Amino acid sequence: MLRLFKKILQTGVVTETYKPPKDDDLEALGIQLKRHIDQRFAGSIAIRQVDAGSCNGCELEIHALNNPYYDIERYGVHFVASPRHADVLLVTGPVSRHMQTALLRTYDATPDPKWVIAVGDCAACGGEFGESYASCGAVANVIPVDMAISGCPPTPVALLKGLLALMAK
Repeated sequence: MLRLFKKILQTGVVTETYKPPKDDDLEALGIQLKRHIDQRFAGSIAIRQVDAGSCNGCELEIHALNNPYYDIERYGVHFVASPRHADVLLVTGPVSRHMQTALLRTYDATPDPKWVIAVGDCAACGGEFGESYASCGAVANVIPVDMAISGCPPTPVALLKGLLALMAK
């Protein structure tokens, strides 16, 4: 143990210092989003993400919103584990028949007023899967959708713009 500690002290810090990126467009978008959230939601908005049968491409972009580059929480956007605490449902993927009941229950458990955003081409129109014996197709075929954000997958900036457009309605 002491030998390991000695080696650490001799080596020192070998990583680069963190420099937060400067993206003025992203910052302006975030400030606009924060203004709308402060007006309509008293400072914060809660989002529940639901994977209804996607390939996980959209989920990767949604998770990127929480990384140090985008850091969406600084604008008052929080992801929650329970639909009972959510203001917005982000639904990804074509709704598989096995997830149809779970999506309906999640929708019913989310308190009113609520917004539903279909994220990605598969959620918006069924994508390449469409409707079949295994797929209900678009999210709108199962629950009411307030907005669809297209893209395969949509970028985190597109997700922010979509959320801002929904709040501006």
